[in-house]
Amino acid sequence: MSLAHVFTRAQVGIETPQVTVEVYLGSGLPAFNIVGLPETSVKEAKDRVRSALENSHFVFPSQRITVNLAPADLPKEGGRYDLAIAIGILIASGQLTVSQPLACEFLAELGLDGKLRPVRGVLPAMMAVKNAQRTAYLSSENEREAELVADAQCKCASSLHQVWLDLNNQQSLPLLLPQSEMVNASPELPVDFSEVKGQELAKRVLEIAAAGGHNVLFTGPPGTGKSMLAQRMATIMPRMTTEQALQTAAVYSVSGHDIDLASWRQRPFRSPHHTCSAVALVGGSSKPKPGEISLAHNGVLFLDELPEFERKVIDSLREPMETGVVTISRAAIQVEFPARFQLIAALNPSPTGHHTDKRANPEQVLRYLSRISGPFVDRIDLQIELSRIPSTELLKDSKQESSATVRKRVEQAYEFQLQRQGVVNALLSNKELSQHCRLDAKSHEYLALASERLQLSPRSHHRVIKVARTIADLNTMTNIQVEHIKEALSYRAFERLLARLGE
Repeated sequence: MSLAHVFTRAQVGIETPQVTVEVYLGSGLPAFNIVGLPETSVKEAKDRVRSALENSHFVFPSQRITVNLAPADLPKEGGRYDLAIAIGILIASGQLTVSQPLACEFLAELGLDGKLRPVRGVLPAMMAVKNAQRTAYLSSENEREAELVADAQCKCASSLHQVWLDLNNQQSLPLLLPQSEMVNASPELPVDFSEVKGQELAKRVLEIAAAGGHNVLFTGPPGTGKSMLAQRMATIMPRMTTEQALQTAAVYSVSGHDIDLASWRQRPFRSPHHTCSAVALVGGSSKPKPGEISLAHNGVLFLDELPEFERKVIDSLREPMETGVVTISRAAIQVEFPARFQLIAALNPSPTGHHTDKRANPEQVLRYLSRISGPFVDRIDLQIELSRIPSTELLKDSKQESSATVRKRVEQAYEFQLQRQGVVNALLSNKELSQHCRLDAKSHEYLALASERLQLSPRSHHRVIKVARTIADLNTMTNIQVEHIKEALSYRAFERLLARLGE
């Protein structure tokens, strides 16, 4: 047989579209050509595959070899196609007979000695292989990552020769079995809510945020515990489902980050420095890669010293905060990365630390705070001001609620929301808002008066209702009451601060 078809997977964002490797051995002068929009790293596969075949004691055909990577309009990059090309040549040259070659997929880079090397993006590729009901052949170094996908058919090998022996039914490779204790593991949390003394209002706000998926803004002088509180947000959020954990792990897989198998079910916490660029935060570059907001998918993105970020960097978050995805467009390709994160931002109310320390006048403070645009603040549901904790409070040996205790209440409210509407309150559309967050006449009148007085935008108006709905869920109440509206309105500290400075 001089023509062979073999399957593999490309990588486009976190998607892994199928690529068919067609190998044809024709007559003519010996040559080796790869077509199908290959980039330089793919074209170099010619030398890697030739050396790997010869050093694995196979015969490299002295014919005109044409390798087509279909579909031809999909850009191909990396060494992930090496193994599939080598297997295709062996089948086309008659050195390998496979009864069902189209039931397998091959995904590994080849060393010159025929060893299999790992590739990035194995996790989403394994999810696609599982849906296609095929068996994947990978490098042994990708084994632990592939084990995370339950019920996927996978075989891992350390060399091209081992793959050949298995396909020839001479020495079978074992099917990879998922580690159920690892897949279902409940991660140990490195920090706990009980370590935070005082700041009861901030704890309440984080509980509301965790239950309803709301964004948070902390305002306060240095040393009030803003960072400490933010770092403990993930410990009270509802546990991730296996599907959510795999989505997050897939982002880390395609970005080349190691997946910590001991804590992969734990919600991510990302805290980029204020000097990071828009590309580092949102994602991009000539070959699009996930940014910090995608690495925080299903977790927490903490932006400390918010006004120190460039304004265009902060404003680049506005659309992902609404849609939950980030789209990166380049001339050759358009890539989407998931970015459904919860934002916790923190800032000092003055460039000197606090607006009451008399070291900065109101004009300087306003100039400092104006680095944050109004539309961005509009997208933050909960805004509170933290005050310094008295020394007597710090020295008290009072018992604080643990993360596990708070999480129980959060998960109960979270389940109410999913049963009622299928999504958390923060993600309700305007149509769903009118359906699931109806206000009685008294609450409606109170909110209307407050919105006029506080000059709330329509977006802020809707977000107050969503927060009130979450507060009602935490109190296990079916209907929103006036006290819930009042509490939700009290969490607009940044807007009140700007109004106070502008007087």
